[in-house]
Amino acid sequence: MNITLQACNTSDTFDTISILQESDHLSSKGLKILALTVSIALLSMPLFVFKYIDYISKFRSSYNCSEKVSLNKQLEYRVDVLLSVHPYAKALALLVATLMLICLGGLALFGVTDDSLADCLWLSWTYVADSGNHANSEGMGPRLVSVSISFGGMLIFAMMLGLVSDAISEKLDSLRKGRSEVVEQNHTLILGWSDKLGSLLNQLVIANESLGGGIVVVMAERDKEEMELDIAKMEFDFRGTSVICRSGSPLILADLKKVSVSKARAIVVLADDGNADQSDARALRTVLSLTGVKEGLRGHIVVELSDLDNEVLVKLVGGELVETVVAHDVIGRLMIQCARQPGLAQIWEDILGFENCEFYIKRWPQLDGMQFEDVLISFPDAIPCGVKVASRGGKIILNPEDSYVLQEGDEVLVIAEDDDTYAPGALPMVNGASFMHIARPARKPQKILLCGWRRDVDDMIVVWRGSLPGDFIVPKLMEKILLCGWRRDMEDMIMVILCGIKDDAPTLQIVLDAFLAPGSELWMFNEVVESERERKLIDGGLDLSRLVNITLVHREGNAVIRRHLESLPLESFDSILILADESVEDSAIQADSRSLATLLLIRDIQAKRLPYREAMVTRGQRGSFSRGSWIGEMQQASDRSVIISEILDPRTKNLLSMSKISDYVLSNELVSMALAMVAEDRQINDVLEELFAEE
Repeated sequence: MNITLQACNTSDTFDTISILQESDHLSSKGLKILALTVSIALLSMPLFVFKYIDYISKFRSSYNCSEKVSLNKQLEYRVDVLLSVHPYAKALALLVATLMLICLGGLALFGVTDDSLADCLWLSWTYVADSGNHANSEGMGPRLVSVSISFGGMLIFAMMLGLVSDAISEKLDSLRKGRSEVVEQNHTLILGWSDKLGSLLNQLVIANESLGGGIVVVMAERDKEEMELDIAKMEFDFRGTSVICRSGSPLILADLKKVSVSKARAIVVLADDGNADQSDARALRTVLSLTGVKEGLRGHIVVELSDLDNEVLVKLVGGELVETVVAHDVIGRLMIQCARQPGLAQIWEDILGFENCEFYIKRWPQLDGMQFEDVLISFPDAIPCGVKVASRGGKIILNPEDSYVLQEGDEVLVIAEDDDTYAPGALPMVNGASFMHIARPARKPQKILLCGWRRDVDDMIVVWRGSLPGDFIVPKLMEKILLCGWRRDMEDMIMVILCGIKDDAPTLQIVLDAFLAPGSELWMFNEVVESERERKLIDGGLDLSRLVNITLVHREGNAVIRRHLESLPLESFDSILILADESVEDSAIQADSRSLATLLLIRDIQAKRLPYREAMVTRGQRGSFSRGSWIGEMQQASDRSVIISEILDPRTKNLLSMSKISDYVLSNELVSMALAMVAEDRQINDVLEELFAEE
């Protein structure tokens, strides 16, 4: 009975266990079916949502004809705005899609396999990460689900690869196009691009050589790669200076902040090649943008202008921050000065810029109380040439009187090799000795013979320190000057010839009497109609009725046509100025080609009109060219008159310097030198204005 009872108890336990196992199996199977159903429903839900949105959109459009934008288009627009406005929206959407695929795939695997939910989620991740893992699946259901997950994983991987590739390409493109921020300070910032940039960079490189190099940042509305390629073609050594290019507009504050404009020690605004008024208007807007920087500016602004009339407006806007260099006005003045004094162009090239000696202004307290004549011999390695007077608001006086006594705060202007190569030394003293009175012999009359005649024989006879007395009369000869070509500032050049006094008629008369002889002639030869010329001159502020000692002679013609030039008495002119004509000044190469052609034609015509005997004598004197050499004949003609050619491209300098048939003026290079000097020290602008002045 006990055995029977135990057997009955044992059979009841097995039945209970089997019943429990069967109930657990049924509940687990229900969960798996539910998980599979949920995953399929969630996967098919986007399809039903899109269909429903499309149906609603069509229904609304048919019901309400006034609705022009459908619902699906509005949804697309919202998604597009979301992805465009938020930079990380694409990556976040990809992450959400990946998590959803892993979860739905794990639920589907849980529904078709006997594994736990955690194991199915991990297996789903392996299928997403590596599409080859589904090869080990067994059974129709697991294989179908694993292939689907692997296919979704390949799509996600492709999208992720596209996002990463786009991000890298966008970053590299940003670096290539110069959109990244410049993290520099105490650098020189150049805004704009023109033909003067090469010469300007060369001068800044030379200026920074003593410091071991510097940083120059160039920002222009050009592609960064093109700017770097053009700078790499420039034929000079950078000597440790780094040139950084950025693409942007100086009129946009965000672009200005990108080049650390508030930390630059000097900002140079280049004039655009083209119309003068448009270029100056753009320079004015650039100055307005610079003054609007919230952080303020550490350095000063050097603005290159094309028209002298716009200088007042730019200074009004920029205030004390702005220093202006009017390119056309400077070149016009220098051309006139070089025409009246041959060889002056080469002297200007040596004084301006940083290649040789340059101007420096510095205070030396040990010189206070010393007379300027003693200051002159106090610098063994520099030449004092002026004083910055503190009591007169920092006014710079060139060549002051020897008796001027330096006061506290005065600074000395010198010409030296570099700012660290000179210092005042002890005054040279005479060796101590007993005083001996030496009677000065009485001055006796002398006879001096001058063999020959020069145009400046009056200057040789009269040597005067400072200004000439008001009652002193200088002997004068009539002059004939020819202007070939037309510039927009022609009236300013004429006033420079007349020494530039425009405001007072009596003063004008005195200046004319002092510098031009009665009967002098100014010939103007260009393609502008005579009536149009007079109108432009009058509009520019030139009063023709106030021309007393000079006569304007108008001739119309093309300066590159020999027949037109032969109608002029070229052999009778004292000086000829070949201008970069207004019609081609936008292109330096075309302007220089036209100037060279005019120069060669004029010299050839002059050589043909020389008397034969004089030409033979001149050939015998030179001896370096053969009798039939055309360069030799043109050099003979160059002894009779001075020709000043306005050259825009510095490379043209070599052609003229080798032939020696013309004095020359390098417009772009001289202006670049002036810009570089003012950028390094804004006080030099006062010195240059004094040197460029007519007086």
